[in-house]
Amino acid sequence: MLEADKIYLGTSDKPEYLLLGLANRHGLVTGATGTGKTVTLQVMAQGFSDAGVPVFCADVKGDLSGIAEPGEAKDFLTKRAEEIGFAPEYKFSACPTVFWDLFGQQGHPIRTTVSEMGPLLLARLMNLNDTQEGVLTIAFRVADEEGLLLLDLKDLRAMLGFMAENADRIQAKYGNVTKASVGAIQRQLLVLENQGGDAFFGEPALAIADLMRTTTDGRGMVNVLAADKLMNSPRLYATFLLWLLSELFEVLPEVGDPAKPRLVFFFDEAHLLFDEAPKALLDKVEQVVKLIRSKGVGVYFVTQNPLDVPDSVLSQLGNRVQHALRAYTPRDQKAVKVAADTFRPNPAFKTMDVITQLGVGEALVSTLEPKGVPSIVARTFIRPPSSRIGPVTEAERRQIIATSPIGIAYDRTVDRESAYEILGRQAAANAPAESDAAAAPASASGFDIGGILGSLLGTDKKRGERFTATQRVAREVTRTVTNRVAGDVAANIGKSVAGSIGGSVGRSIVRGVLGSILRPR
Repeated sequence: MLEADKIYLGTSDKPEYLLLGLANRHGLVTGATGTGKTVTLQVMAQGFSDAGVPVFCADVKGDLSGIAEPGEAKDFLTKRAEEIGFAPEYKFSACPTVFWDLFGQQGHPIRTTVSEMGPLLLARLMNLNDTQEGVLTIAFRVADEEGLLLLDLKDLRAMLGFMAENADRIQAKYGNVTKASVGAIQRQLLVLENQGGDAFFGEPALAIADLMRTTTDGRGMVNVLAADKLMNSPRLYATFLLWLLSELFEVLPEVGDPAKPRLVFFFDEAHLLFDEAPKALLDKVEQVVKLIRSKGVGVYFVTQNPLDVPDSVLSQLGNRVQHALRAYTPRDQKAVKVAADTFRPNPAFKTMDVITQLGVGEALVSTLEPKGVPSIVARTFIRPPSSRIGPVTEAERRQIIATSPIGIAYDRTVDRESAYEILGRQAAANAPAESDAAAAPASASGFDIGGILGSLLGTDKKRGERFTATQRVAREVTRTVTNRVAGDVAANIGKSVAGSIGGSVGRSIVRGVLGSILRPR
């Protein structure tokens, strides 16, 4: 039953497989609570790992962590293996696993920078209205154009303070910026900090390559995000996964349809991504889902109800596993009908009736056949997993983290000079000379960025005055930069996160579909 180019999912009247060559056509796993979705996800993740495909998945309830340990012989597992004719090949094994945690408690800390996330996703994260999102976009535009890196939340707060103080001059070029809107953003920023967002933003930021590792024996690493505590901040959870998806989209090159995916991304509790999301964001999510396939990435949404996923996205999901649904309410009945209508009918049974009759560990399965056509839906007994059902112990988790191939690369926070320090130094330098501020010429941006650079580089020094240590370093860096072509500037004074993201003075940062930084490949 186990074949090299397929993942064995279970048995109906025949073995049911997910073809690796079509696994980047995305998928959907749905079903009511307690029907076996997590085990199905575990079976699929281990199948991809064994085939050499790295996996990223969120552990929402805490029990998916068992994929890191071999399973144990239990009556119900061996009985299922025997019932589906899998007993001769059924063996227990663990997956090579890396644990991640936004809060750094149950895995390696996982971070990004404010500049990398961009204004669109950050506005979604902070639940800003259109006016506030516009002001935030202006803040990013000014910071991007002037080389002011926004690495963590204190950088963003400093930038917003600068915007409020210079609103009259900034809006002359960029549009209306009111202190009321800036204040509203700052209040939402405080809410985000209270939800643990300050732990997520900072350096060292995640390098996408670290999610795409394989072992020396060719197995793909399974990256498990500890999300049981993160689910207390559902908007942070959804925005983080959406940012990660956008990073994959922007960073990875086109590869067409490879023999197997380069990475498979499981998006558990998918309804959180789409709940109350503005249409503009949904349109861009749809665009990313459509196009990321050609980059060799498969996206699998896991949720209780197929109605949780918009039709425009649902139409892109070719591989489907439907566990039991309950039809207690009119909405439940509609969900059953929607699920049934999306399958290619099987003349042996009525799909709509069977969906409500499925037992635990049983599902309707339809995957793409070699020519890309969905298979006839089949009532399938899902195979038992080879890894442990249930969570790892705390001691096991600590041992896995200690021996992780990631090492300590992300375990220590780095806080280098960025917008907070530069703007703070400028404010301190200008404080004694406020009376002369009206006479100072404005820069092309409508505010005194020249004063910032003058203070940093020492160009405002009188003849004979000594440069500070910071000014000597800044001037040396500037000399180096001017001797290089524009493409090398980011490598010298930009920040390094899976390659530089820029940071050069006078060089604008280019952003991609979802607002994340578009890096040169």
